[in-house]
Amino acid sequence: MPKKKQKKWSKHVTETSNALDLEKDVFRSHDPEEIARSLKHSAEESDRRKSNPFRSAMSMLNFYINRAGKNLPKKQKKVLEDAKGELRKDFGRDPK
Repeated sequence: MPKKKQKKWSKHVTETSNALDLEKDVFRSHDPEEIARSLKHSAEESDRRKSNPFRSAMSMLNFYINRAGKNLPKKQKKVLEDAKGELRKDFGRDPK
């Protein structure tokens, strides 16, 4: 019996989220500031999000880290974790 290709629901959510229109390959950047800036822009421009822009942007970043995290190289996971701090800074929140 031939193997059925498994579809990644998390990829589908990242690409077709009803909350944010993400810049293509935003999570592949190696610059935490660029990732945060892009997420902030997407969240502020979205008229479909159900929460405030900061929360929507942080949720999408956490979603990606949690779903792709086990397959990410440590270096890229660190970049994404650093992007959380940059996102907090961009929105005027206290960095952790």
